[in-house]
Amino acid sequence: MNIRNFCIIAHIDHGKSTLSDRIIEITHTVEKRKMVDQVLDSLDIERERGITIKSSAVTLDYTAKNGERYVFNLIDTPGHVDFTYEVSRSLAACEGALLIIDASQGIEAQTLANFYLAFENNLTILPVINKIDLPSADPASCRVQIEHELGLDPDDIVEISAKNGIGIDTLLEKIVTVIPPPAMENTGELKALIFDSFFDMYRGAIVCIRVFHGVLTTGARVKFFFNGKDYLVEEVGLLGIERKKRNSLGAGETGYAILGIKYVSDVHIGDTITDASHPCAEPLQGYKEVKPMVFAGIFPVDTEEFRLLCDALEKLKLNDSALSYEKETSAALGFGFRCGFLGLLHMEIVQDRLTREFNIPAILTAPSVEYHVYMKNRKSIEEYIRIDNPVNLPDPMQIEYIQEPFIKTIIITPKEYLGSIMQMVIDKRGVQKDIVYLDQKRVEAKFELPLGEIVFDFYDKLKSISKGYASLDYELLDFRTADIIRINILVNKEQVDALSFLAHKDKARDRSVRILEKLRDEIPRHMFAIPLQAAYGASIIARETITAMRKDVTAKCYGGDISRKRKLLEKQKEGKKKMKSIGSVDIPQKAFINILKN
Repeated sequence: MNIRNFCIIAHIDHGKSTLSDRIIEITHTVEKRKMVDQVLDSLDIERERGITIKSSAVTLDYTAKNGERYVFNLIDTPGHVDFTYEVSRSLAACEGALLIIDASQGIEAQTLANFYLAFENNLTILPVINKIDLPSADPASCRVQIEHELGLDPDDIVEISAKNGIGIDTLLEKIVTVIPPPAMENTGELKALIFDSFFDMYRGAIVCIRVFHGVLTTGARVKFFFNGKDYLVEEVGLLGIERKKRNSLGAGETGYAILGIKYVSDVHIGDTITDASHPCAEPLQGYKEVKPMVFAGIFPVDTEEFRLLCDALEKLKLNDSALSYEKETSAALGFGFRCGFLGLLHMEIVQDRLTREFNIPAILTAPSVEYHVYMKNRKSIEEYIRIDNPVNLPDPMQIEYIQEPFIKTIIITPKEYLGSIMQMVIDKRGVQKDIVYLDQKRVEAKFELPLGEIVFDFYDKLKSISKGYASLDYELLDFRTADIIRINILVNKEQVDALSFLAHKDKARDRSVRILEKLRDEIPRHMFAIPLQAAYGASIIARETITAMRKDVTAKCYGGDISRKRKLLEKQKEGKKKMKSIGSVDIPQKAFINILKN
């Protein structure tokens, strides 16, 4: 059997899903009348935003010009940095990769990151220059970049327009000739890689697999290497727009397996499936636990919808194993959940899906990262406490030191914006490590900076400074000691735990001032003055005041002795003092939404 396993990788919005559509259309996998844009993207949010959030695999039949028939196993991968691990496991299931480069944008940060991922997995990389039909396209410049920056053979480059179908036939022939066939080792111990999973309401969690050794047959008893659990193979088959049932999957083939798994959370992407009675001695390389990098609290706007929010998160978890959550309570917001996300885009998608699919408007607290807190009374040098919620930070007197996560960042930008970007990174406590001029117009800058500094407005500022031309990619580097403190926000001298945050000591006051200014604008005025304070321990580091509304109590006085007016004003003054001492301030939900959103 002539098999070609390949995936499509690229920087976000360079045309991966559009190319998948054209390949599916030309191979007649879907009838022309049933074709829709982004046919492999199953979520409405993916189609609306034009991005791929979840990997999709499909098996295609292709007849080459020489008359031979080939089976293409295509995997369309996400382009955003949040889903890097998922992309790496999709690459591990293939022998080749189509590296898509926008003819008008050239090589960008995630293009390089995905190229290195493919290179580390020993894949044959086929460079494809897309969008050659655009007026701003410069394929000649892209060819030079591919040859000099990536070191790929210029003879393998294919120029296409996925939108208009230009060059797709040439690309399909290149796939046949350039990408090698898989090794067919049907004998010996079973080894299959789980590169994705999805949930079916009637069959449970379905795993997407690539078989490397042996044969996976219906009725066999298999074991997950890292999970350690045994399962009975109920059904196997090929992945298409619709599943195609088979009796077995042999080495080199890609498909699906139904094993009677109830929850997607029991499936770990990158795990190895092996025979339960004769398990393999060594698993396939590259597996690691997917850990959330960004944390935030999710609370229902209406506290009566807590049960609905719980059910919605359970259903989202079925199709998104990377989402983690646990219950938490807030004095200001009531009952909710502390959720872990792969990154800011992942967080935004979860919030959007809660609103779209379940009609539950939710409040997200300020995003935070995980800190390692080393206590003075710890039993060993390596022992630490993981803190992702500011409320859970122990007493500072008991803390020896705190470590925060650092990331390695690659920014590719036109050279005229480099100075402004470097200043922004320095303001975010970043350190410049390297600068490489890619050509006469563009430069690649490498920095190391705290992850906590980019989860708020870093990406927006980067795009603003570079007028949208800069691109960003990052990966977790290590944890480093930093002077991290917790800031409490007080409204009328009462602590609002939902607005507490962790920040570096040098940045705490600036963030506090911004939050208090926003609070001042959002909280309605009362009959008494309301102090807004930001406190570090017993010290107040920032303050704003919402001035009191004043009723004109002297309006009924027409002339007469001035003492009458003074008496009324004094009475009003005493009343305001009493009101302030016993009065409470209600912070409207809209204020929380606007503050936490910003």
